Amino acid sequence: MRMALPKEQDLVSVESPRDPVPDGETGVVSLRAEVPAALLASMQTFIERHPNWDQYRLVQAAVAGFLVQNGSRSRGVTRCYLANLFPGQRGFNADPGAGRWPA
Repeated sequence: MRMALPKEQDLVSVESPRDPVPDGETGVVSLRAEVPAALLASMQTFIERHPNWDQYRLVQAAVAGFLVQNGSRSRGVTRCYLANLFPGQRGFNADPGAGRWPA
């Protein structure tokens, strides 16, 4: 997997959904973020060394881990965090079949 480096390396912007998904419900929202080139290069190196990870799983794990470590009490966030740590455990997904990662 090859990721393109951003042109503006210092700017971070995120497109957020208009209607957030209530806690406990499953849903997927796309977001776009510009990240510093050093961060993107490190992500790319990690993904190349760990073929069972992709950019989506890495970003989900990072965001969920940050939120859990900083006091989030959302069950949905905790499930996402645990599902990324233990991808083979179905019990961490609210919806059977949701959040499955390629082997």
